[in-house]
Amino acid sequence: MLAFLIRRILQTIPTVLAVVLVIFVLFSVVPGSIVSSMGDDGRGPTDPQVVERMKKQLGLDDPVYIRFGSYISRLATGDFGTSFRTREPVTTMIAKRMWPTLQLIFAAMTFAIVIGVPLGFIAALRPGGIVDTVSMVVAVSGLSMAKFWLGLLLMYLFALKLGWLPSFGYGDGGLKYLILPAVTLGVSPMALLARTTRAAVLEIMTADFVRTARSKGMSETRVVKWHVLRNALVIILTTIGLQFGALMGQAVVVEKLFSWPGIGSLLVDSVLQRDIPTVQGSILVVVLFFLAVNTLIDVAYAVIDPRIRYA
Repeated sequence: MLAFLIRRILQTIPTVLAVVLVIFVLFSVVPGSIVSSMGDDGRGPTDPQVVERMKKQLGLDDPVYIRFGSYISRLATGDFGTSFRTREPVTTMIAKRMWPTLQLIFAAMTFAIVIGVPLGFIAALRPGGIVDTVSMVVAVSGLSMAKFWLGLLLMYLFALKLGWLPSFGYGDGGLKYLILPAVTLGVSPMALLARTTRAAVLEIMTADFVRTARSKGMSETRVVKWHVLRNALVIILTTIGLQFGALMGQAVVVEKLFSWPGIGSLLVDSVLQRDIPTVQGSILVVVLFFLAVNTLIDVAYAVIDPRIRYA
């Protein structure tokens, strides 16, 4: 297992380097810069000497390859650079936003797992029934619904009409501020988990080893517990891992909609302000989070199903 972990970590290095290269090149060739967006009117200074001096201070007058080499060397030490806008270390800015984003993602995935997995499991045990039909209608609707529209709908219903929950903001970080953005973010993975669980359970229920267990007189409860559930968990866990990592990127829309002070909001604001170091650092954190989650999911496979071995 230790050798597998080391190999997986080493395998992520080329991926991270490729992402860093793409991000750096992309934001190096786009028109405009932080200098051109400075000022109250967003037009920046017009004096060429002032522009050149500001570019030199920010290191924007160096060739691209020199800037890229400098950026890679800083990343090797865990330094994401300094924000062009606030002159604050990017790692500090991201650290401040990390906890609200993690709160939102964990709450959304908890909602998705608690609702989606049991719903799909019950639907598969009685295919064609009322629960199956209703759950699949809910699943299709959840996958088809845009997060922005769903968030506005929930804000209108539970905040404006009923007055049960705050419509936006982080507040004191309590549960009442978390419910609406978490549900908005969690509906899509909940629907996907319900469909995936149903399909996985239906497939395993017709497998030869399940029929053999029944023919030997094993009770239906034991069949479901020891054969169906255990084998379906591998597929369900894969879906959970992929969705868990993807939610970091999907949270951008929800965070801006609900004024949630997470990494998604920081990323959008930094793009609008052309704050390149902050944009690069935020995207890199999203990628690293996705890779870390998938590595943990691979390790969990061996715990759930001992037949899985890593050569």
